[in-house]
Amino acid sequence: MERWATFDCYGTLIDWNGGIHAELARVFGDDDAGWLLKRFHRIEPELQADGKLSYREVLTRTLERLAEEENVELPEPDRDALVSSLPAWQPFHEVSTELEESRRRRWKLAILSNSDSDLIAASQRQIGVPFDEVIVAGEIGSYKPDHGHWKEFFRRTEAPREGHVHVAASLFHDITPANELGLRSVWINRLDEHRTPDAAAPDRELPDLRGLADVLDELVAA
Repeated sequence: MERWATFDCYGTLIDWNGGIHAELARVFGDDDAGWLLKRFHRIEPELQADGKLSYREVLTRTLERLAEEENVELPEPDRDALVSSLPAWQPFHEVSTELEESRRRRWKLAILSNSDSDLIAASQRQIGVPFDEVIVAGEIGSYKPDHGHWKEFFRRTEAPREGHVHVAASLFHDITPANELGLRSVWINRLDEHRTPDAAAPDRELPDLRGLADVLDELVAA
């Protein structure tokens, strides 16, 4: 049986918060960057809701909304600041090693991302580990937590559901829909978040990707 591990990218493999925070600090100043990052996470899903905008448009419009709310004139060169900086956002330090170990154990790897093809390609180069499949919102016209990414993944790969595990850092975008679809999941709780009793429960929880290959093998034996 083929074994597949699908991954969210930003926040799970790539330091999304770090990349966004650095640009917010550059554009708006260090003092406001922390608060604006929290506001970013509220605005972004609103703009993704109907699936009509590309992810680069989502990033640009979110930054424009933040500038409006801060009553700050956004210089023209900074309107695409998040889009322009994304290709340089770095993977978390343990990511490449753990992905390589999973591949060594004959896991096939896929990315399911709320992104665009060119942006995810840049992030794949940063990660430096090959993926067997990549599905992005820009291709399918929907954003997680909608189920479109998983439907397209199973359509393309014909992967057995009993051999599949989804790995992600977001309860809202990933773990909840994985539960709704009856899929196994591993929550990468990098922010040490407290999961409320009514929140979706993953099959496993890790603080980062260290030891992920062992957990995958526990969930789906070779």
